Amino acid sequence: MAKKTASKKKSVSRKVTKTSSKKATARKGAVAKAAKKAVKKAPPRKPATARRPKGPVWQWSAVDTAAAIRNGAISAVETVEAHLDRMRAVNPRLNAVVVDLSKEALKAAHAADKQRAKGGELGLLHGVPITIKENVDYEGRPNFNGVPANKDLIAPSDAPVVRNLKKAGAIVIGLTNTPEFSFRGFTDNPLHGLTLNPWDPDITCGGSSGGAGSAVAAGIGTIAHGNDIGGSLRWPAHCNGIATIKPTQGRIPAFNGSATAERPMLAHLMSAQGPLARHVADVRLALEVMSQRDPRDPWWVPAPLVGSKPKGPIKVALAKIPDDMNVDPSVAAALRQAADHLERSGYRVSEVEVPDINGVWQTWCDIITNETMVMQEAAMLKVTTEDFHKAWNGMKTKANVLDLKAWMQATAARNGHIRAWQLFFEDYPVVLAPTTVSPTPGPRDDTVSAERVQEVFWGGIRFISAINVLGLPGAVVPVALHEGKPIGVQLITGRYREDLALDAAAAIEKRAGVLAHRLWETME
Repeated sequence: MAKKTASKKKSVSRKVTKTSSKKATARKGAVAKAAKKAVKKAPPRKPATARRPKGPVWQWSAVDTAAAIRNGAISAVETVEAHLDRMRAVNPRLNAVVVDLSKEALKAAHAADKQRAKGGELGLLHGVPITIKENVDYEGRPNFNGVPANKDLIAPSDAPVVRNLKKAGAIVIGLTNTPEFSFRGFTDNPLHGLTLNPWDPDITCGGSSGGAGSAVAAGIGTIAHGNDIGGSLRWPAHCNGIATIKPTQGRIPAFNGSATAERPMLAHLMSAQGPLARHVADVRLALEVMSQRDPRDPWWVPAPLVGSKPKGPIKVALAKIPDDMNVDPSVAAALRQAADHLERSGYRVSEVEVPDINGVWQTWCDIITNETMVMQEAAMLKVTTEDFHKAWNGMKTKANVLDLKAWMQATAARNGHIRAWQLFFEDYPVVLAPTTVSPTPGPRDDTVSAERVQEVFWGGIRFISAINVLGLPGAVVPVALHEGKPIGVQLITGRYREDLALDAAAAIEKRAGVLAHRLWETME
């Protein structure tokens, strides 16, 4: 009896299944017919068109350029050609790019477009035109560093920063000018000559990354590479009205295989590689790319690029300026304006005295001068010009001559200064300080006299050079124009907190605008 019941249930089940199957088939048929009708009624769908940023290609930011190449709005070849055209148009009067890499750049651009067409993985700067400062190794080329006698220092391989940029897909269109041994705050040398400021030929473009600053401000490349041991990123950024970050020592790897000897210890600890760009977002992007590991630098640190956010509102210390620094009214106004921009963005700004800025600067000056005198001076003076000698002698005048004991005391004092600043950042995570307190000087002012050199380095850019001995990150962002010349401010933060400096810089930029746009109106 049970078997018959089961048999009937199976029979009913089969009937239900067959019925369900017929209904499902009927539904599918109806859906298919409806879909066909819909297709017939709907107009054909056009492929989505990738959007191009507004304005000429050479005016685009690095972020926008990378996105446009990635989404097919423009090819790498077209992008590079636009920047090469811009270079040909403005560089002859600026002398910012001193090695033209047009042929190599176009070849790399064609390769970049082929890679994208194949669907390969693209780097963060795929196809984006950049420049490199001519004091780091570029494989197969002399590392002149502004000195004709360095013609035999052929780079056996790319420096880490160059390698990282190329790995990310960036295309180098040229090498930029630097003073002899990159040891001046003014960009001039007997090999390539003087580099001019695109805003005004009567003021310096800064140094030693003056060629880099002049180039990127004028629209040659979206990002410029530079380096900084006493202000060589931040000073040109101020002079040329652009943004930068001098990162914490160890953030970006550095090494030159062409060098005949290792760098002295403190010179290495006070020096940093970094980017210059027109937009803060581009500086942040370039920092990420440049910071990748390279085993050739034993001081490289795998620190995260973003740290924990301080409890809001973030307190900003507007640095009190020492009484012996003669502050120009235009600089004071720019600092107040930057402070106001930060306040409006949610920061809390208070004028505060920072830890011993005078003692910090003197420690920087004593250490770098004495180390150079012992390790490098004699060799440098043999192959450099009278202008270099004047500038170097002016720098030496402010330094104390140290014996071995005094040298050890100076390096020990450095540790105390770093500790004091780190504790200060516990209360004030960001310091707003001047880049210079004086109007931008002339293009060769460091050759006038030793006194003039002291006026610039001690009297003007004290807040820039002092930060190198601390190894702290410092961003510069332009705030305003005074009589047609840009003024920037500096944002200093704790070790490996470049993110906080760039966040504050971005807040200022959002309200102050990108000054390069105003420059281009005057250059056309």
